[in-house]
Amino acid sequence: MTVEAFRGCLWLDWLFGLSQAHWTALLQKNVLQGQHERDNVWTKEGFYAVVIFLTIFIIIVTCLMVLYRLKEKVEYSDRQFKEPPPPNVHLAPVPVHSAPPRPLQPPPPAHLTSGSSMVQAEAVPKPISTGPASRPSNQIISNVGPAPAASTPVGKSAVSSHAHEPICQPCVPTTEVKPCLSSSPSPFRMKPAAGLQERRGSNVSLVLDMSSLGAVEPLNCGVNTPRESAAQEYLQSAGRTLTRPQLRNTVLNMPVLHAEFAEIPMNFVDPKDLDIPSHGTKNRYKTILPNPHSRVILKAKNSYDPLSSYINANFIRGYLGDEKAYIATQGPMINTVNDFWQMAWQEDCPVIVMITKLKEKNEKCVLYWPERRGIYGKTEVLVNSVRESDHYTVRSLTLKQGGQSRSLEHYWYTSWPDHKTPDSAQPLLQLMADVEEDRLASGSRGPVIVHCSAGIGRTGCFIATTIGCRQLQMEGSVDVLGIVCQLRSDRGGMIQTGEQYEFVHHALCLYESRLSADAGQ
Repeated sequence: MTVEAFRGCLWLDWLFGLSQAHWTALLQKNVLQGQHERDNVWTKEGFYAVVIFLTIFIIIVTCLMVLYRLKEKVEYSDRQFKEPPPPNVHLAPVPVHSAPPRPLQPPPPAHLTSGSSMVQAEAVPKPISTGPASRPSNQIISNVGPAPAASTPVGKSAVSSHAHEPICQPCVPTTEVKPCLSSSPSPFRMKPAAGLQERRGSNVSLVLDMSSLGAVEPLNCGVNTPRESAAQEYLQSAGRTLTRPQLRNTVLNMPVLHAEFAEIPMNFVDPKDLDIPSHGTKNRYKTILPNPHSRVILKAKNSYDPLSSYINANFIRGYLGDEKAYIATQGPMINTVNDFWQMAWQEDCPVIVMITKLKEKNEKCVLYWPERRGIYGKTEVLVNSVRESDHYTVRSLTLKQGGQSRSLEHYWYTSWPDHKTPDSAQPLLQLMADVEEDRLASGSRGPVIVHCSAGIGRTGCFIATTIGCRQLQMEGSVDVLGIVCQLRSDRGGMIQTGEQYEFVHHALCLYESRLSADAGQ
């Protein structure tokens, strides 16, 4: 080998060694960098895993603590409920220790008569029954109560039902002490009333949830709650007599009228106050019910069927508390048309005033009269003539039953929108004048039937306006507040809105201006 060849080999060997060292260094660098990156990635994943684990652990521990606390509360409440009351607790108005010791044998049942209801105390507790026979009858005959004197101001006459309010007698202690319901706060849960009955001042009876009492049967002594007593007192005493100038000024102050209207209790009826099974099938609206003390009771052959004598209608007092001057009722339904005509015949009504259309978005009333002749139960209805006017239609009818016949005028006023007021009070005053003329011409016949759809809104406006016009004519002043209170004492919810209350004042103001014009002439 020559020297040049040897040098070339050394050169190549040096180059190869240098390249190999370079690549080895690069490889080691990459390996270390990748290992460092893997260490970093593992550290982040481990951190996230630890956080998630701790979160789940905290949630589980919290849930276990909450469940444990709930279990302790349930066990405590059960123990508290099962424990007998301490001997010093008074469960009745009469102290327990004041009663003389009694023998263990069951004493004879004691009857406590209070007002119109009879309460029976028994020694052996009985299970609670929800049937109609298990509740005491609180029904009062519709014509009970003396008529107020002619000098009594409108709106301040006593309500007939108030004179028959049952007075709570002391509960007679037996082998098992039974608490008497009173106006004090009750430890039991109250069931909320529905819909319109929740408004302030509504006449909703106290209803207790008896599911937790087991076999304990409390005595119902018929005591009104303080809220009901305050509402009844307001309806019997409230009034604001307006002279003619004051009436004209009041019409100009709408906020005062609306505030005054908002203070009047609605006096609605709770369904449980009507001890009539299945009465809901004869009600157009489930929250608009007849007040028990003044409701119309139909004469039925079957005295064992209370539903056959039921109709959603109330007798309404007129000017100076005149008993049974009007009947306010709902628009007849398909299953109550026969009851409606039976009521018209039974009460010898000379006029029917209908203030609603048959349909306003929804059905408001069924067509309950025939085109020429129709038979409704025991009553035959004949249409003699039909007279049309600008705002209402008048039909002259003849009713026949059992060989007898009676005449009746039917007014159908269609210019009054539901829950609203007419654009003018003139048609209403004309309708009122025609109805009054027919009523006076009938002599001493029965009340005038007035109905809309529910029998409280437009019906209340018509009756209130009629009474107010009569008061203006006879006394020269009017008490609209007292009139509305009297109407709501007889049927809850009469005049539904503040706008309707305002409209009554406008109609009376228009009538007053006519009286002044006639006096000037």
